Amino acid sequence: MPKQKSHSGSKKRFDVTGSGRVKRAQSGKNHKTGDKTRKRKRNLRQTAFVNETQESTVKNLIPYKK
Repeated sequence: MPKQKSHSGSKKRFDVTGSGRVKRAQSGKNHKTGDKTRKRKRNLRQTAFVNETQESTVKNLIPYKK
């Protein structure tokens, strides 16, 4: 059986924790930041977890990342 290829975009965007959850960056920080409050922009810097419903899909895209 040949090796499965990892999705190049997903390799750069997602990380798997030790417990198996998938970490991701928050969206909405790149433009139109003048309309957002300082607190909102500060909170967007923090990482978040992928929702449980999409977790298996993302893990299939990055099979060798642990």
